[in-house]
Amino acid sequence: MSQSPDLARNFNVRTMTAAEVALALDWAAAEGWNPGRHDAQCFQAADPNGFFIGEWQGAPVACLSAVAYDDGFGFIGLYIVRPGFRAMGFGMRIWQHGMAYLGSRNVGLDGVVAQQANYRKSGFEPAWRNIRFQGLVPGADGANVSEVSALPFEQLVAYDSLHFSCERARFLAQWIGQPESAALAVVSGGRIRGYGVLRSCQTGCKIGPLFADDALVADELLRALCARFPGQTMTLDVPETNPAALALAGRHGMARVFETARMYTKEAPALPLGQVFGVTSFELG
Repeated sequence: MSQSPDLARNFNVRTMTAAEVALALDWAAAEGWNPGRHDAQCFQAADPNGFFIGEWQGAPVACLSAVAYDDGFGFIGLYIVRPGFRAMGFGMRIWQHGMAYLGSRNVGLDGVVAQQANYRKSGFEPAWRNIRFQGLVPGADGANVSEVSALPFEQLVAYDSLHFSCERARFLAQWIGQPESAALAVVSGGRIRGYGVLRSCQTGCKIGPLFADDALVADELLRALCARFPGQTMTLDVPETNPAALALAGRHGMARVFETARMYTKEAPALPLGQVFGVTSFELG
């Protein structure tokens, strides 16, 4: 939508402060996205310069995250225009600002069904679908499960990097140590076979990432994580291309409630999706 000169003059995009990242997550909660209780600090650690707020006449009306993980990969999320300020061109302005910040990187996002056609117009192509499952999962302590904090951090980063599009050590350092969470791994023969993180959200808990060498390891981790927060509704976002992950969610009685398309501006990264049993988040990948 074209923007009138008066609207354009009174709209400004700038980098968020730490407090404004928390505000953006409050907006996300109002949209029903159910963010984690401590997402703000973790998200900003990934790229402190990659969170943008749009102000009209000095008041915040739009937000966007455009996290530059490294020189080759970025991820778009938290794309929100407040109700009452939509269809005024503000969304496009902050979108263009974020995409310009990411430059020539391969950019990913998780697009809801209603917006996928618009993302295609901006050069994004679908790679696979992520299916959100929710349910009460009975927990069980696993004999092979240990705390991630007991592992060498470099070993965890190396394992995570096999399953994500790039290294993300700054983000992981915050993600695995956030309050109201659990971060567990299965280690065998001195090697990580899988790990997962559960975090408390506005409602219930989310599990992500859940990376594992096979379905047995993923199952043990899922049940061990759920044992740390018994009686909570669990959310798990599963790549549809991993039938073992779909089966895992179904076996534990989790119901399909939502879907997104993982989309990229360039070729989809060559990830071992058969070992991705839960993506980290729809906001940061």
